[in-house]
Amino acid sequence: MSAVAVLDFAAVLVFALTGALAASRAQLDIVGFAFVACLTAVGGGTVRDLLLDRNPVFWVAEPTYIAIACAAAVVVFFTAHRMESRYRWLTWFDAFALAVAVPAGVSLALDMGQSAPVVIIMGMVTGCLGGLMRDVVCNEVPLVLKQGELYASAAFAGACGAVAVSAAGMGAAAALVVCAGLTLALRAGSVGLGWRLPVYKARAPRE
Repeated sequence: MSAVAVLDFAAVLVFALTGALAASRAQLDIVGFAFVACLTAVGGGTVRDLLLDRNPVFWVAEPTYIAIACAAAVVVFFTAHRMESRYRWLTWFDAFALAVAVPAGVSLALDMGQSAPVVIIMGMVTGCLGGLMRDVVCNEVPLVLKQGELYASAAFAGACGAVAVSAAGMGAAAALVVCAGLTLALRAGSVGLGWRLPVYKARAPRE
């Protein structure tokens, strides 16, 4: 099994858990759980594959991805009530999913010989779009757009780190480890330690 496939399976599982937790917060039925879990799990990877003209899209070629997402949805449907803070679980699962999905997008783009800007964008697309779709469908403020939080910026830093390591000739495995480590460190710092970027503050116009 290729590195991209392993990373995709891991990202699908963890993102599916976040989708199901979002569905529990929205009090959806079990079909709604499965829908949101699948949307979150494969959304970013689907856009990535379409942009890279990868045919067929990864979950069409291997429907097991959908089965994993649905299984995760069923598990959360019957266990979510045991969690003290589902939102906190969601944000931490999402942080780990981001740290797996960004390397998945980076790895595929590197394998296809794409340029550095495309590699970075594919990492960000794979990592960010599934969670964005989840939050929009569940009528939540998207995590990726929350004031000052390190989310897209964490994905960007991780993808840039991978490109730098790859350009230095240190090998694909090292690039992916650096990508995952940077992404997780920055996102976990934002969630757990309150790390933020400065945000725009409106000022009254001068007379």
